[in-house]
Amino acid sequence: MLITDLEPKTIWQHFEAINAIPRASTKEEVIINFMMAFGKSLNLETSVDAIGNVIIKKPGTKGKEDCRTIVLQGHLDMVHQKEATSNFDFETQGIEMFVDGDWVKAKETTLGADNGIGVAAIMAVLTSNDIEHPPIEALFTIDEEMGMTGAMALTKEQLQGSILLNLDSEEDDEITIGCAGGVDVAIDGPFDIKLLDAKEYSLKEIKVSGLTGGHSGMDIHLNRANAILVLTECLEYLISQTDCRLHSVDVGTLTNVIPRNGSAIIAIREDKYELFAQALKDIEQVLKQKYLNTDPDLSIEVFSSENTMGVLDVKTQKKMIEAVLTMPNGVYAMTEGIEGLVQTSNNIAIFNVGQGSYHIGCHTRSAKNAERDELVSKIRDCFPFAKVSENGPYPGWEPRPDSELLALATRCYKELNGELPAIKSIHAGLECGILSGTFPNMQMISFGPNILGAHSPEERLQISSTQKFWKLLTKLLKELK
Repeated sequence: MLITDLEPKTIWQHFEAINAIPRASTKEEVIINFMMAFGKSLNLETSVDAIGNVIIKKPGTKGKEDCRTIVLQGHLDMVHQKEATSNFDFETQGIEMFVDGDWVKAKETTLGADNGIGVAAIMAVLTSNDIEHPPIEALFTIDEEMGMTGAMALTKEQLQGSILLNLDSEEDDEITIGCAGGVDVAIDGPFDIKLLDAKEYSLKEIKVSGLTGGHSGMDIHLNRANAILVLTECLEYLISQTDCRLHSVDVGTLTNVIPRNGSAIIAIREDKYELFAQALKDIEQVLKQKYLNTDPDLSIEVFSSENTMGVLDVKTQKKMIEAVLTMPNGVYAMTEGIEGLVQTSNNIAIFNVGQGSYHIGCHTRSAKNAERDELVSKIRDCFPFAKVSENGPYPGWEPRPDSELLALATRCYKELNGELPAIKSIHAGLECGILSGTFPNMQMISFGPNILGAHSPEERLQISSTQKFWKLLTKLLKELK
């Protein structure tokens, strides 16, 4: 079955159209131009601000012209992740989607349902002639996944709406009314390169792959293997057994992704290769057993490498490996009184070493700024020898459980589904946190269809759930006054 044959067809047609466009965070020029052309093709007031946010305005339908203006909001960028063995080129290729039962998936890459399906739903409302709705301001932000810079740049003069529907949630039986804030933590420094004798040493590349990965907020409590920690545990053991030397490390690209593969190059003395081979088998077995339940496909392989013989000095090598294994990763604190809700966490996401410098990137989240700062301080304490900096902090979204909008959304959901939705705050960043600061009097909720495996090549979007989400959205638009 073709994606465009799915119901409701208008959503899936728009989803296919935007998924044909590469749209990585900070590289949204083509999708911005596409959205501008889309709005103008409908003869709707369309504008783009200096940073790249697109706003399309549509008058209310007959009888709703004078109702309160509703902001429909989604983000244009997506996370670009692919299987380690894939040759897919995100710079030039559109996402290759296919239907698998009740799910839409992508071939070897992220699907882009986060937040492409929300954007497609807004586009479907804008093109419709038969959906009742108040005046609409459709807000399409940029760079949500990397820094939320689009939402941060928005000014209070750009929107007049008093109600905002954010379509960037991933469970169809929930209405989200709060979220955590966060900050990127960068750890950087130089090291002295030591040259080894190529006659005595050979270079080997160790590759970790097959991990489950996932979203660094929504999946952080699942205790999945982190490729950085798996690789570093492996390196620590190999160094202790064979005195091998570290040449370079390459793991991760995005701080909001739990890294699922990566590699390191080490130098091993020729007379210790048999010992190295056995030590690698031993540590692989230990790690496979450790992560058997969460990452059953974990794989560690070794290959020959032809790089130069420049390695880290022993002192830096030791300090760095100890620091990475000591720094907090995963859940730091749970929310008191709310079962299962993570309050504070850290995700070690990027680990790059080579050519005389190193960089480690983390994403630290918390519903409490003081606890977030406490965790960042602990990370700093692990790296007294490096420069530790914070980048792109963004606020959390404080829940308003007594809002008129939430009451209406809850009633609409129950009328459609015969049961009440779960009302939740989540341990992930939503642009509502920033927008609620810019527009403090604007009522907001977030909802969406079932999306599993976001930020990984396992990402998939449920077809029946998308239909359920669409019914709730259109009913809300009809009921809002």
